[in-house]
Amino acid sequence: MFFASDNSGPAHPAILEALAKANTGYAMPYGADSIMDEVRAQIREVFEAPEAAVYLVATGTAANSLALATYCQPFETVFCSPVAHIHEDECNAPEFFSGGAKLTLVGDSDKMIPEALRASIEAEETRGVHGPQRGPVSITQVTERGSVYTLDELKALTAVAKDHDLPVHLDGARFANALMALGCTPAEMTWKAGVDVVSFGGTKNGCVGVEAVILFDPQKAWEFELRRKRGAHLFSKHRYLSVQMQAYLTDDLWRQSAARANANCTRLADGLRAIDDASFMFEPQANIIFCSFPRAAHQRLHDAGALYYIWSGDLEGDDPNEQLQARLVCDWNISDPEIDKFLALVRG
Repeated sequence: MFFASDNSGPAHPAILEALAKANTGYAMPYGADSIMDEVRAQIREVFEAPEAAVYLVATGTAANSLALATYCQPFETVFCSPVAHIHEDECNAPEFFSGGAKLTLVGDSDKMIPEALRASIEAEETRGVHGPQRGPVSITQVTERGSVYTLDELKALTAVAKDHDLPVHLDGARFANALMALGCTPAEMTWKAGVDVVSFGGTKNGCVGVEAVILFDPQKAWEFELRRKRGAHLFSKHRYLSVQMQAYLTDDLWRQSAARANANCTRLADGLRAIDDASFMFEPQANIIFCSFPRAAHQRLHDAGALYYIWSGDLEGDDPNEQLQARLVCDWNISDPEIDKFLALVRG
């Protein structure tokens, strides 16, 4: 019963099998392997972007930070949600890799809205040389609260950015989960919606450790390559990144894994809805749930070995009925019996 993070589950057997097959003989280093040529073609086809520049790194932090640095000068600011991963969970890596650009937090929710974004953008560049200049807009899809931007919501935000000639970055660590929730194409959720650069996540969705950065403007490619090398994220034995992404994209494994993770979340959410003492903090839309239920249920779960994060409240306390908030994340590997056992323990 592991619901702590989709980072923590096993790699998909197809990914491990591909790694084993790649571990024979020799291959050119630093992304010059023949597998990477195939991956580049696969991603361009999937995203309907034949001119896109495609690069691989091992972590989501590297993908986001290097992508933003490529589109952001040190004296600029990145506009993002106050709970964006680049703000809450990356130890100022975007600021570091960009050489000092700051983050401007928009609104007070996990999802930005156009009016708040416009107000935040227009509040900058008002102090001349003394203040930060306007930089990229960064959108997290799925958000850190489990919400999914609709295509119309994405287009409304990118329209505001384009009104001010600003590039748009999409943090897609859970890109596949969002895509399956929306039922759209990768192109529709990215460049057709006005996105300039996207981090296309694999690690949370069954890979060992690989993320793709896709720049829809190939003129940015050389700068990204230089930043990746200078930032120590150019793998020498690059084929082990390439082969993961190749297997991930083959036979739509990435879609299948995300669909399974989302279905697991739906099963868990439906079960929690049927429990009188459980209530949702946010409506689950992909593979993340924020839910409150009594301390006594949390204690039963922890005694049985369930692993997840208590978002607010203390497991130890006198009142067994006090509501504690939990964050529950489903990956592709969680089984129906595990979900059902978890729900039975919540019910008591």
